[in-house]
Amino acid sequence: MAGPRRGPHRGPVATRSPTHGVLALIGDATLREACDRVCAAAAVPVVHAPEPSRLKVWTAAAAVLLDTPAAGRCAQRGLPRRDRVVLVCRGAPRPVDWQAAVAVGAQRVVALPDADHELMAELADAAEPAAAPGARGPVIAVIAGRGGAGASLFATALARVAAEAGDAILVDADPWGAGIDLVLGNEHDPGLRWPDLTLAGGRLNYAALRDALPQHHGVRVLSGSRGGGDIEPAPLAAVLDAGSRGGAKVVCDTGRRATDTSETALGAADLVIVMTTADIRSAAAAAVVGRWVSTVNPNAGVVVRGPAPGGLRARDVAEIVGMPLVAAMRPQPGVAATLERGGLRLPRRSPLADAARRVLDVLRAHPAVSAA
Repeated sequence: MAGPRRGPHRGPVATRSPTHGVLALIGDATLREACDRVCAAAAVPVVHAPEPSRLKVWTAAAAVLLDTPAAGRCAQRGLPRRDRVVLVCRGAPRPVDWQAAVAVGAQRVVALPDADHELMAELADAAEPAAAPGARGPVIAVIAGRGGAGASLFATALARVAAEAGDAILVDADPWGAGIDLVLGNEHDPGLRWPDLTLAGGRLNYAALRDALPQHHGVRVLSGSRGGGDIEPAPLAAVLDAGSRGGAKVVCDTGRRATDTSETALGAADLVIVMTTADIRSAAAAAVVGRWVSTVNPNAGVVVRGPAPGGLRARDVAEIVGMPLVAAMRPQPGVAATLERGGLRLPRRSPLADAARRVLDVLRAHPAVSAA
């Protein structure tokens, strides 16, 4: 996921303006290496120079990193004030560092390597400007009221339908599942999966994340692996945030255990869907899950999947669960067989697709779904 990097230049940058990258004015070799490492982790290109060769190089960079001596030189040249200027230093900032930051108009002073996560967040924001108001994509968490309720299947259907109208990311946040790529049907496709993603903190660049993920039926998917292994809360939060900041609809298949990881997914969601079947035992189990979900995120509702062997109606199930009914659906004919032969097939007028559209309609009409 690392973006391209450029090594140190012996002279000024004369022919290339780092309009979409970072301009680094750092003479200290240790600091330069630390900044290169952070830029690579944030997937932003970096161009090194002793000082800007011309005004446009200074103004066009996505961000400027400089050490104290470079800040002094830039201040003496009278370069104009601009956003996203960061002074980096080794260890705790000294008075001379703060003085140089004020002189050059730096917005931040970052001590490396202790605060490299702060620098990563700053660079990710710089490379990926904030979306226009209303352009942030929604996050939907899907969780099963009981085992076998079909949460992974419904999360996959939601992502497939969401992808009809733009970017969609399907995130597997259930480390005890077999990998949601098996449901989507792209388990053999190359690309990033959870075991390949190492992130201690900070933010991810959405474009880099999107390009690293395998795509199938228009859906980018971050799946677990058949080898198991926990998913840590911080990387999950970074993935959900990156997708949402990038304007994608993010669907998260969430584990039923009350862990920090599950609660990270639930807390980040604009809407939580509790999936259950239409029988008394499933409704009772979903009620337990629903009480836990509601303590984390009150913007939650239930989707009820038939058949109803005892004639229990979907609204009765929702009443038992204690959540509003978002959608009711008939069982999808032949779904078990199709999953064995290459993943979910989703005809446009299928029960899964219809229920997924109702959920997305509710989310569009009511970005925060109230239990009332």
